[in-house]
Parts: sequence; C-alpha cells; structure tokens
Amino acid sequence: MMRRTMRSGLLAILGCALITGCDRDARPRQIGNPAPVFALNDGQHSVDLAQLRGKVVILNFWASWCAPCIEEMPSLMALQHQLPQIQIVAVDSGEDFSQYQSYILQHHIDLMTVFDQNQTSNALYGSFRFPETYIIDKQGIVRRKMIGAQEFTSPDFINYLKKLAS
Repeated sequence: MMRRTMRSGLLAILGCALITGCDRDARPRQIGNPAPVFALNDGQHSVDLAQLRGKVVILNFWASWCAPCIEEMPSLMALQHQLPQIQIVAVDSGEDFSQYQSYILQHHIDLMTVFDQNQTSNALYGSFRFPETYIIDKQGIVRRKMIGAQEFTSPDFINYLKKLAS
C-alpha cells in the first residue's frame, strides 16, 4: 500500500514537471513570426524594439537573483563587444528596481538594459522563467529561442550571428 502511494506521488510529481516543461518550449509559436514589439522606459534607460528594426537583436530576459542569468551575463557582454553590429537588449523583470540598479552598477553591466517592473515585455514572449533569449533578425522576425544559461561567444553562435547580420 505504501509503495503504491509513493509511486502515485512520484507519478504526480513527474506529471507536474512535464506539464511545467511545456511552458519553456524551445520552438515557440513566435519562431518565424514577427517579434512582439514593446517600448520600455525605467526612468534611467529606455528601449523601443520597433526602433531597432534593421539590426539583429538579441533579446535577453533576466533578473539579478537568477543564478543562470548571472552565469551568462559575462559572455553576453563579451558578445556585445565582439559584435557591435548586433544589438543586445537585456530586460530585467521580476524583482525590485533597487536590486536591479545595484547589480548593474556593481557588475559594470554595459549592455542596453532596461527594467520592466510590470513584466509586460516578457509576457508578450511568454517568458516567465529566466533566462530566456530570443534572436530577432533585421526584419524583426524571431529566429531562435534559447532557454537557460548560454555561452554567447561560442564560435558556432558567433558564425550564426554574423550570417544573420550580413
């Protein structure tokens, strides 16, 4: 009886995990479609995705409390320095504005960053667990979605971006 109860409990946990995993589909409905546009202004920084049309955009949703986000941030900054023709937009959501500001200053983040207090931008993309990154081509079409910490300076990824930018 106890084994059956444990097995049922494990199956319920596994089922929940599988359902939750569906929310982070690596091939979302946006791929191949126009990227949802948004404009944000947090009082210090602003971004208007529509104004970036004509550039390849890496849209990164992150938060300073997110360990994988912190892990990938140095490679994201290195990528911006290596490929200045690519526009990286890092949108922080889901935390206190003072935490965001403190993190940006302490870690000398030199990317285009903006704070989205209401989480409207990531909601447009269906991204609520960070980090999630979208690659948007020059025409404003979503080409890729990446889930979790990435190594943005890998040769394969650099070559992919160079092809998109040419």
